[in-house]
Order: sequence, then C-alpha cells, then structure tokens
Amino acid sequence: QVQLVESGGGLVQPGESLRLSCAASGNIFRIYSMGWYRQAPGKQRDLVATITHAGTTNYADSVKGRFTISRDNAKHTAVLQMNSLKSEDTAVYYCNADLKVIPEGEWADYWGQGTQVTVSS
Repeated sequence: QVQLVESGGGLVQPGESLRLSCAASGNIFRIYSMGWYRQAPGKQRDLVATITHAGTTNYADSVKGRFTISRDNAKHTAVLQMNSLKSEDTAVYYCNADLKVIPEGEWADYWGQGTQVTVSS
C-alpha cells in the first residue's frame, strides 16, 4: 500500500510562514510528480503547486512569489515553503502524488489526508 502523510500545518498570523512536508511511503517504483492542493470550506480543491521528477514547477497565480515547492526524489518527499501568508490561504492542504507502484503498472493518483492551515490574527 502507498501512503502520503502531510505535516507542518497549524495556526499562524498574517505575514508569517509555514513549511508543509509530504512523505510518500510503501511500494513505489517511481513518482512522476508531487504537488499541493488546497480546499477551503464551500470551495473546490485547487492546485497550489506541483513539481515533476525532473524539477519542473508550476504555481497558482495567487501564491507565486510567496510559496516555493521542492522535492527529494530519493526520499519521496515534497515540501511547500509558504511565506507571507494571508487569511485567504486558510484551507486544508492536500499532498498529491502521481506514481507507479511497479514498472509495468499504470500511473495512478494518490492523496494524503490533508493538513489544516489557518491564517488569522
């Protein structure tokens, strides 16, 4: 089985920073991409940032210049450094991985349970 475990969420004041980590474990042949998505109450789950195995990144316009995604391929981890946080960043943040369990298998999408980020004064 494959598990994605997020950590680092919490309560911070506007302008402060948080660092979210995601660790994928289990039988994993290769992870093509990892990313972070967020969902606020009453809203759809939206992309925050993604990073491919080769290091190509993609960010939502709302977080460009404030958030940075990085990845350690050997450890199957992805980190989201969030700076200059705003109240509108408040959401549950979910880790995502597009991976193969075995070489001959198909690519599949996996999700973590989510970690709460609350930005409030």
